[in-house]
Amino acid sequence: MRDLGAGLGYLLKGQRWMARHGRSYGFGLLPGLITLVLYAAALVALAVWGEDAVTWATPFADDWSSPWQGLFRGLLTAVLFALGLLLAVLTFTAVTLLIGQPFYENLSANVDADVSPDGTAPQPDRPFWRELWISARDSLRVLVRAALWGVLLFALGFLPFVGQTVVPVIGFFVTGFFLSEELTAVALQRRGVELRARLALLRSRKALAWGFGTPLGLAFLVPFVAVFLMPGAVAGATLLARDLLGEETADDDSAPDGERRPEDVTP
Repeated sequence: MRDLGAGLGYLLKGQRWMARHGRSYGFGLLPGLITLVLYAAALVALAVWGEDAVTWATPFADDWSSPWQGLFRGLLTAVLFALGLLLAVLTFTAVTLLIGQPFYENLSANVDADVSPDGTAPQPDRPFWRELWISARDSLRVLVRAALWGVLLFALGFLPFVGQTVVPVIGFFVTGFFLSEELTAVALQRRGVELRARLALLRSRKALAWGFGTPLGLAFLVPFVAVFLMPGAVAGATLLARDLLGEETADDDSAPDGERRPEDVTP
């Protein structure tokens, strides 16, 4: 329970950090806005043509009598849209981080420098193009894992009662774990921590990952909220990454505006 509360605390601290350093906030919104437009278009297309896709995929139901044909295909259409929404939540962070890679790397380094006792931030020892490639490759690997979970939960959703109660709850915790992985990857990759080691760190403290990522995943279901929370989520994930690695962290509320600002730190 303590780690659950700590995870939520890092999420809130990240939002507070961003509120106190508003100069970077406008730039942080751009990647999320671009991703939101792309995902909104995809979900609208799914809502418009989802029923046609289900009809095409279930020719065996063409001769079913009313109302069973409509109920069956209507249920499948609703489940298809729900799966699309779940995948959108699972992949939104990865796509946004990929689009906003340069900014989020800089933002994470600024947070590190702000809360580090010596005022420095770990820097990657690889060129930027290499970091970008590793980030894209690892994001794809995580998305494959998330998609497998999504397919499993989609299938379990057909179970009576359990599919409508237990499965959605499990789905949100799975979403929270993968959101935490994607967001902490910005800070951990900069420290040279590979994907397998990152997953092992988060599995060793699942409650911490759930406390951070699950409320964020629930918030991301509200239209436009993900866009406004993403910069602060990256900041909070950097603090969480420091906790996972046992790094000492100074009081992140101790530097008011007008003193040393992380934006002035050269990453």
